[in-house]
Amino acid sequence: MSLSLIIKREFNAKVRNKSFIVMTFLSPLLFTAMAVLVGYLASVNDDDVIKVAIHDQSGLLEPDFKDSKKIEYVNLSQMSLAVAKEKAAESYEGLIYVPSVSNPAELVNKVEYISNESPSMDFIEGMEDVVNDKLFKYNLEKADINFEQIEKAKTKADIHLSKFSGEESLKWFNAIKIAIGFAFGYLIMMFIIIYGNMVMRSVIEEKTNRIIEIIISSVKPFKLMMGKIIGTSMAGILQFLIWAVLGSALIFIASSALGLKMDSGVITPEMIEAGQNSVSEWQRYIPELLTLPWATMLISFLVFFIGGFFLYSSIYASIGAAVDSETDSQQFLLPIILPLMLGVYVGFFTVINDPHGTVATVFSLIPLTSPIVMMMRLPFGVPLWQLILSVAILFTTFFLVVWFASKIYRIGILMYGKKPTYKEIFKWLKY
Repeated sequence: MSLSLIIKREFNAKVRNKSFIVMTFLSPLLFTAMAVLVGYLASVNDDDVIKVAIHDQSGLLEPDFKDSKKIEYVNLSQMSLAVAKEKAAESYEGLIYVPSVSNPAELVNKVEYISNESPSMDFIEGMEDVVNDKLFKYNLEKADINFEQIEKAKTKADIHLSKFSGEESLKWFNAIKIAIGFAFGYLIMMFIIIYGNMVMRSVIEEKTNRIIEIIISSVKPFKLMMGKIIGTSMAGILQFLIWAVLGSALIFIASSALGLKMDSGVITPEMIEAGQNSVSEWQRYIPELLTLPWATMLISFLVFFIGGFFLYSSIYASIGAAVDSETDSQQFLLPIILPLMLGVYVGFFTVINDPHGTVATVFSLIPLTSPIVMMMRLPFGVPLWQLILSVAILFTTFFLVVWFASKIYRIGILMYGKKPTYKEIFKWLKY
């Protein structure tokens, strides 16, 4: 049996599977519905206004609590504290209690918020800001310093970025580069996890059903393992393409149907001007986006996608051959997941701050993390020698891992009824 026949068999077995077909078309619908639901819930939450009562015996802070879109303050200072508490417990979210003090400086730790439910951190910080601002002004007046003059003296710097060539740079362009690189890297990681597990489950299923005993009589274990990896990857790529096309279409239809929510429901001149400014601002980014090495990024994405998936899938296949059930495989999966997670964290926390630093460079060369970290570095520009070296190390490691994995696969695929240990797997590698 040739490798092409095995690939065709695996591909057809996957794409004709009912669960594969259902999830291929159902997943975009579920994700779109979830996105619409989240957007709807967010808009509903934006309209919610909570009412908070204030009982200010000092009369110092109540005027400084200003209503906002989400919070409305009600003054109950004319009531006694006991009555205010009772009323607040029945009709309001909570009660801000400000005691009577002889010196405003005493309010620094005497303001109290009374409620049945714990308030959010944003609300607490807002209350603390009100108290801090009041005491700051009081301390300035006590020191005979004019607060208005200090406010007038404040400035807000606007740093302009430019290149040595004289062209203007954009402040948020690095954030766009990070988002592009993270999208490429995260897509590779998710594909490896989802379809690597599919390879492992396929091996376990055929081993459990004893179908493998018939297949192995007419094909070498190495060909069978590679056929499973390639056939499953082709089915996965087809599913991803359908998800991308169908998901984009559904999101476009959903956003067009829902439209943009406006507070007043009327388009005002201010809204039109804000929209024009936003479009004008984004138009400035288009020339910069075109300068990115898109050809290099897309070709590298394909290369690292194939290399990374084949590398990890060969490990998944060897694990599937070594165990009898998915439950037994859990002890071997952690060493696979950890490098992937490490690649994401290194890329997110290191590449953002220093894409050409030692840590980012080293992890973009290590084969287990390079498919993710290198894709995050590429939008910032990577020397050609580093890119070539990373690809060379990745595929060299892939061939070595496939060679070792085929040893495990050859022996483990016909082993039944015994849970393998790491020690036994190392013994298989010596055979």
